[in-house]
Amino acid sequence: MRPARRITGVLFAAQCLASAAFIATSTVAAIAGTLLSGERSLAGLPAAASTLAGSGAAFAWGLLMDRMGRRPALALGVSFGALGAAISVWGIASSSFLLFVAGMMLLGVAQAAVTLSRFVAAEVNTAARRGRAVSMVVLGGTVGAIGGPLLVGPSGNLAMKLSTSELAGAFGLAVLLLILAALVIGVFLRPEPRTLARSPHLATGAAAPPRPIPQIARIPAASAAIAAMVFSQVVMVGLMVITSLYMKDMHHDLGDISVVISAHTIGMYGFSLLSGWLIDHWGRRPVIVTGALVLVLACLTAPLTGNTMPISASLLLLGLGWNFCFVGGSTLLADHLTPAERGRTQGFNDLLVGVASALGSFGSGVVAASIGYSGVGLLGAAVALLPLILVMRWARQPVSQRPSAPAAP
Repeated sequence: MRPARRITGVLFAAQCLASAAFIATSTVAAIAGTLLSGERSLAGLPAAASTLAGSGAAFAWGLLMDRMGRRPALALGVSFGALGAAISVWGIASSSFLLFVAGMMLLGVAQAAVTLSRFVAAEVNTAARRGRAVSMVVLGGTVGAIGGPLLVGPSGNLAMKLSTSELAGAFGLAVLLLILAALVIGVFLRPEPRTLARSPHLATGAAAPPRPIPQIARIPAASAAIAAMVFSQVVMVGLMVITSLYMKDMHHDLGDISVVISAHTIGMYGFSLLSGWLIDHWGRRPVIVTGALVLVLACLTAPLTGNTMPISASLLLLGLGWNFCFVGGSTLLADHLTPAERGRTQGFNDLLVGVASALGSFGSGVVAASIGYSGVGLLGAAVALLPLILVMRWARQPVSQRPSAPAAP
């Protein structure tokens, strides 16, 4: 369907621009936080504030998408990010830590809106192409992961030529990238995805009244989808965050650590097209099951050796397992929602994913301090089994509990 492909392409382009902005700013956020606050202990506060603000905003963006439409809500969300980046530049220029944190919070709010764009791609595509559409948008994160850090240096040099701090360069770059992303969405995201999603060949169950979120969450397929995204996020973030510290304790240099994190990033995004194709041709259920099992394997193998290459392989598998669960869960949840239910339910889902990120990040440090890196791996493997339990429950009820909801493959 030509409009669906065009919308998916526009969302991919916007994701590329926005993710480059977000990753460029996150690259220097801890450095700026330390310099502006004068306290090394506050280095992570700007990023934490951004994550928490984004988690809280996800549900609100879902509601706005239902009321305003997908295009205006997404454009508004990205515009919030441009404003936040500009405020961060102001905070750096005026040496104000509070202004800088406020700007980071708005960037987190914008990132929550952009993350929901994968569901917009899902709703305008038929079930047979939905997995590939979601994976295409997620793939945009690869461009940001590569391009964002590469642009930090040149933007910093330009900032110094303009007689300001080099740290402001990444945030000034983010202003431009996010304004461009907002223009791409506002001008090219047509027809309005919500209207297209209500067309007869896509809007299965559109005539039924929207169900409350608790009722949707009790559907076995929906609960399996949410569990796949939430628990894979906890496992992925928890092991990823603590691996850098583990390697430092094992006397690895930053070069070795960067190799491992790069491998993990490749696993998260580099195989998105493969996961999308498998979801559409193999089915949602087997891909989520495979992703959970790969997460278990990654968690069990990461602590076995302190060498760079084995840890890189484990962290690549960690990213791959997350991708299978995240893209598969996103597609599966979209399968079982009517157009009137999508915005708020998917926003609530991403609220849970944001909370999972915070818990994984904080919890990994607590667990590692108590029982070590191996304990983080064992606990992660146990948590990764939880989606399998809900998928098995879903497998016992293969027919949708609501006739008007499309059944997932």
